[in-house]
Order: sequence, then C-alpha cells, then structure tokens
Amino acid sequence: MSSRDDYLDDFKAKLDEWNAEIDKLESNARQAQADAKVQYDKQLEALREMRDDAQAKFSEMQNTTAEAWDVMVQGTEKAWQAWSSAFENAHAKFTSKD
Repeated sequence: MSSRDDYLDDFKAKLDEWNAEIDKLESNARQAQADAKVQYDKQLEALREMRDDAQAKFSEMQNTTAEAWDVMVQGTEKAWQAWSSAFENAHAKFTSKD
C-alpha cells in the first residue's frame, strides 16, 4: 500500500471516529432537558460542520493527482490540526454538560 493510500485510510478512520462520536452525542442530546437541548444542538451543529468540511477535503484528496499530492497533504495537515482542536473543544463543552 502506498503512503498516499495509508494517509487516506488514516484520514477516513478519523472521520469514522468523528461520525461515531457525533452519533453518540446526538443520542445524548435527544435525552436532554429542553434548556440543555438548545446548547447540545448548537454544539452538534458545530461538530457536523467540521466533519462535513473534513469529509469534503477527504473527497478532494481522493481525486487529486500524484503531482499535487504533496501540496494537498501539507494544506490538509494544517486544516486537520485546526479541525481536531475545534472538534475536541466542542466535544468537551458538550460532554461537560453530562
């Protein structure tokens, strides 16, 4: 397997983790009291947006040419760090309400 395939596999695995976590948090939000539900919904929306951005980047990466791959990875690494940090912060706010 090429390093490109490994990278894409790792990226996809992270997206799958986010999807599973969002599903779990959505379940918690459905059970929340009405006042807390508004906050849960806001956090979930932020998490979904980050996941959707990452999913779009993943699709773009799958279709990039070999010549553009290195440039794509550099930009994606920076974006991934920002997404991961934001996802962790949003998740922490969400779970601190439990």
